[in-house]
Amino acid sequence: MITLIEHTATLEELVQEINRFEAIVSEWDESQRCVVVGLQRAIEALHKAALKRLIKNLKQGSMSALRHAVADEVVYAVLLYHELVKPAQPPLAQRIQIALDEVRPGLQSHNGDVELVAIKPPDTVEVRLIGTCSNCPSSTLTLSQGVEKAIKSHCPEITTVIAVKNGPSVDIVGSGLTSPFLPTSTWVKVTTVEQIPESGVLALQVAGNSLILYRQGINITCFDNACTHLGSLLSQGKVENGIITCPAHGFQYRLETGECLTVPEVSLQSYPLQIREDKVFVQLQKL
Repeated sequence: MITLIEHTATLEELVQEINRFEAIVSEWDESQRCVVVGLQRAIEALHKAALKRLIKNLKQGSMSALRHAVADEVVYAVLLYHELVKPAQPPLAQRIQIALDEVRPGLQSHNGDVELVAIKPPDTVEVRLIGTCSNCPSSTLTLSQGVEKAIKSHCPEITTVIAVKNGPSVDIVGSGLTSPFLPTSTWVKVTTVEQIPESGVLALQVAGNSLILYRQGINITCFDNACTHLGSLLSQGKVENGIITCPAHGFQYRLETGECLTVPEVSLQSYPLQIREDKVFVQLQKL
């Protein structure tokens, strides 16, 4: 007879416990983290093999039972983590708002903003640039290289993004399944202070993120290693007087703030950073 043990911990408590251990492990040396990662992969491989067999047996016995199981948010999240189900696509309106939220900080830093005006099926979105962005000479570039790029990245079905002068604001109510494996942030040790050259940049690949770190005295900043123009690697550019120049098309950025000196509306994406003793930690998104 198989006895099932009922766990009383809530989903939130379990996620908090995972985050707590990840924070502890992030401070370990790389060799120690490798052991933990190896153990994690071995356990995950075992779980995935067991889940595949369970799904196969359920399909042969009762598809309704399988559908009922996947409807549970915890079951769905674990199966999604192991790539055994297709991710549920958030509603189009929700994905558009996520895209706008990505570019909004850069616009707001220059007293501008953007808002969704209308979604016109099947492939068109109307937005309104407001504040200084509405009458800026570079507003066309802001739209094409910032807002439009972000929307099309999150919503590939959208092919046309139009900036309108007037129009009613749209209230968006998001919906969808909440999963503990949706992106959350975690602090990751990426390097030490001495490894970042004084008045220079250090390029790193960390958890799928391409980053550059800049150090000027005791001040350190971290940004995406990608020009906001066409995504060229900034780390291959020249750094002079705290300004880095993109090697592809000459866009320039102030490394203390991420501000684009060529087109101020499209600043670099920055990452929160902490220094603990001599170690540099960056806050990254995780699954």
